[in-house]
Amino acid sequence: MESAAGQDVRGTLPEGLADAIRTTAEDIAELLRGAPGTGGPVPRSTWTVGEAAAHLAQANELMADIAAGHPRSHGDGTPQSLAEANTQALAAFGEREAEPLAAMIVEQAVAYLDAAAERPADETLMTPLGPMTRAVLGSYLLTHMLGHGYDLARALRRPHMVEPARAGLALPFIIEAMPRVTDAKSTAGLTARYAVRLRGGGCFGVTFDDGAVTAGGRLPDRPDCTISIEPTTFLLMALGRCAPAGAMARGRVFAWGRKPWIGPRFPGYFRAP
Repeated sequence: MESAAGQDVRGTLPEGLADAIRTTAEDIAELLRGAPGTGGPVPRSTWTVGEAAAHLAQANELMADIAAGHPRSHGDGTPQSLAEANTQALAAFGEREAEPLAAMIVEQAVAYLDAAAERPADETLMTPLGPMTRAVLGSYLLTHMLGHGYDLARALRRPHMVEPARAGLALPFIIEAMPRVTDAKSTAGLTARYAVRLRGGGCFGVTFDDGAVTAGGRLPDRPDCTISIEPTTFLLMALGRCAPAGAMARGRVFAWGRKPWIGPRFPGYFRAP
């Protein structure tokens, strides 16, 4: 795959990530261009379709700038500060029409890919959720688009674009962000080892040691609980778009091990920003 400037990014980003970023942006743009209007509400949100699209356009621009090496501030990484920064940014940006927002979402996704093609993927950058490599930032960009793209699809009553391969590519960001979005009240005093396996590929481990959390791509030795989860369900649950009880009732999540009863508690340890 090549960026808009003609540079090949296949060798600098994880396999499939560049294509997923581009096609997800295009899918969201297609949703917006086919919308009857942008004034309707987004389910489980205070935003309208136009406001959610404007936020996506702004966020894509923010991440493209960061990937290009231009420092940008946007809150301090806590959910409250990010929400406040989003509100301030939207208030200063008046565009709410579908076509210009669709174009901006795609253009800024491509701008990220241009920056990734020109610079090392493993270079550490400062993001709204702390330091990340450019490759993990790409996973962040994809994850963010998938979450709000899902919301827009629901608002417009259209099929969403969250599918297993794209959800798997969100995993590097999810792992990186977990310690930063842990709910301290829920995990106070907790000691437990989780192994999480995405069906079809991908796994990670999360260890709580008296409330302190570490997450990584390696599974812990002798986990207390192993969770097997369908990838799309995993991402939607991680982003707060899917309830654990319903997913388990539909057979999309299974837990086993020495302490299988702690499996359903796992999503409640985190608060999506």
